[in-house]
Amino acid sequence: MTAKPESNGFFCGVDIGASATKVVIIDAGGKTIAGAVMPSGVDYANTAGQCLDRALAKAGLGVGDMARTVSTGYGRANVPFADASMTEIHCHGVGCHHHITGALSLVDIGGQDNKVIHLGVDGRRLDFMMNRKCAAGTGAFIEEIALRLGVDLGEMNGLAASTDDAVRLSSFCTVFAKTEILAHLRKGAPVASIVRGAFVSVITRVIEMDPLNGAVALTGGVVAHNPVVADILSKKLGRPVRVPPNPQLIGALGAALVAKRQFKDESKTGKEGGPHA
Repeated sequence: MTAKPESNGFFCGVDIGASATKVVIIDAGGKTIAGAVMPSGVDYANTAGQCLDRALAKAGLGVGDMARTVSTGYGRANVPFADASMTEIHCHGVGCHHHITGALSLVDIGGQDNKVIHLGVDGRRLDFMMNRKCAAGTGAFIEEIALRLGVDLGEMNGLAASTDDAVRLSSFCTVFAKTEILAHLRKGAPVASIVRGAFVSVITRVIEMDPLNGAVALTGGVVAHNPVVADILSKKLGRPVRVPPNPQLIGALGAALVAKRQFKDESKTGKEGGPHA
């Protein structure tokens, strides 16, 4: 996802999640120039720097070309080169609205949490809710199921998409779900049906958080690597669910767009926007 720079003045967004760190660079027109993703690890500051280097290399730019950088996500306070920080709720809303306008419910399924963000017609946040207390409904749940089945994580989407038959997993708890899976395997349930059942479980958990009335958009690393999740959610809701380009990078894109806006505002007023503007 690399494009040739078209104008001077570039803006950077850094989204440090508990599982993955994402960087997006945009130009003065809001066009994405380059992006990068890598595991967050335990040293967020170091990872942020490495991820930025990868994005800069793709874009053919240097650190000095960045007019402003905004960080977001779980580790947003650990980005030493950021000029400001902003909550992931705000940045995900900004990033999604950049691609999909109008009122909608934004569902972001990440590695360690999921969130539902309600946006108004103008893209402003109306309400939101998050699940941070349990791995249920997150990428961590899918990773645990893959490990239990002895299936490579990259094969999960293909397996789930190969069947409409989903084994029912009654428990959202990762520990108990693994016990259920053993019981299904003993009964001879196809692995593909168990995998699809795991994805259905994730979506069921999200719908229990919020009924998702109206238009719905889906973002996050889970849908980026497993597009079948959008198909399952669409079937559950009985209407199409939209997925923006590069759904795993939406938070970082939103942070870059916030950086662009802050830079423009500062240019007009001659005042700095502050670390959390």
